[in-house]
Amino acid sequence: MLINSLPKTIGELKKRGYKVLSVKDEIRKNLIHKLKNKEELFKGIIGYEKTVIPAVSNAILAKHDVIFLGLRGQAKTKIARMLISLLDEHVPIIKGSEINDNPFNPISKYAVDLVNEHGDYTEVEWITREMRYGEKLATPDVTIADLIGDIDPIKAATQRLHYSHEGAIHFGIIPRTNRGIFVINELPDLQPRIQVGLLNIMQEKDIQIRGFNIRIPLDIFIVFTANPEDYTNRGNIITPLKDRIDSQILTHYPRSLEEGIKITESESWIKRQEKETIIPYYLREIVEAIGVEARCSEFVEQKSGVSARMSISVMENLISNAERRSILNNDIIVFPRITDLQAVLPGITGKIELVFEGEQEGSVKVSKALIGKSVRQIFRKYFPDPLQRKRTGGEGSQGDPYGEILKWFEMGNSIELSDDLTFKDYFATLRKVKGLENTVKKFIKTENEFELATMMEFVLDGLHQNSKIAKDEADECISYKDMVGSMLRDKSSQAGKRTSYDYEEDWNY
Repeated sequence: MLINSLPKTIGELKKRGYKVLSVKDEIRKNLIHKLKNKEELFKGIIGYEKTVIPAVSNAILAKHDVIFLGLRGQAKTKIARMLISLLDEHVPIIKGSEINDNPFNPISKYAVDLVNEHGDYTEVEWITREMRYGEKLATPDVTIADLIGDIDPIKAATQRLHYSHEGAIHFGIIPRTNRGIFVINELPDLQPRIQVGLLNIMQEKDIQIRGFNIRIPLDIFIVFTANPEDYTNRGNIITPLKDRIDSQILTHYPRSLEEGIKITESESWIKRQEKETIIPYYLREIVEAIGVEARCSEFVEQKSGVSARMSISVMENLISNAERRSILNNDIIVFPRITDLQAVLPGITGKIELVFEGEQEGSVKVSKALIGKSVRQIFRKYFPDPLQRKRTGGEGSQGDPYGEILKWFEMGNSIELSDDLTFKDYFATLRKVKGLENTVKKFIKTENEFELATMMEFVLDGLHQNSKIAKDEADECISYKDMVGSMLRDKSSQAGKRTSYDYEEDWNY
């Protein structure tokens, strides 16, 4: 619809038979239209198709105000912001109105006086759906004046108005979102006395400012977000306000690894500059499994939750380390490796809240163990379980699919890998391990040498995570070696040095 072709006065609106719907009726109408046409309601929201989205639809059809209740990183605010897609593209208001006055039913003194003076010749202007959205983060310093309004002494002085004159009112963010959607994020952080100020808005749909003997009716769809942790740790939602919120919608973390991978892929910055970025699917699974493991770890505070933003940060750090290597080595593609998992720790340590036992272990140690457990879990999806005893062939090299590899390490051999090795040196180093390349080719069909090489390292790390070989981690490189020989050497000559194997044994993870 062209904005220039829209009516310019109240009279023109009447001639065209324009009808103004309440905001909840308008949203309901547009939702019904989308449902009938099988349109996607919330583009980019993954994993909520059978849970949250139907609940949101039901609340809108019932014309309810809602609260999204869930742990951090569950797309509560994102969904709230996407509700504007259910508003009309343009709606008319009295021109110059601060609170989006309905041309057929003005409520502010400014608009009422204007209509009384000009009648059907009163000018209207059309505002977009984006202009009808308001949002406020609830913080302890938020005041009633911020949300609802107060007397503006500057306005009163410049316009020579008495303080009791309605024209001296300064409207807060809620009335300024009249005929739109208003969102309050982290509701429990709002002081109880301020929450009391919302009671009339929720029930009677009007506001009262200071001592004015008037009540201004509002047409508004109110959405809250809250974290259940806040109910006990930082604040409360007062009972009368909870009672006035019609629908409480519970959000959740991805119900499957595949859903989590899709979310991380859609939200992460993956494509870098002009270089092609290729991420093996098993690495995507490992990244997502880190979050899954954290959400059930005894060392991570589960009431706080583990945000989906952690997986996004981990993925971006993983790609960045591979990108840095490609820049240093002048590679034509960005291809992450298992060694790059060392670089994702900054994306984990700041995003998990540890319980007391976890704090004793340390965030880095906990994060490394989460990565290790994720590698172990995903490794068993692609390769035989190294701890599974074979029915025939025993534990020897003939019956064990990894026997040749383990025997090579048992002979005292070892390899060292760093995250800045050129692909040629990286591949050549891995090929030194007897039987490694053949083992990968036996179970996995790879498309190119890049995939083959990273899968070869994946096998080594998978064997380490299943306590078949040892792994030492230094700042710049990692080394794989025989488990028994490494333990003997560590006890005799490196009493002060700790390996990743030591961490897992001490932690009993």
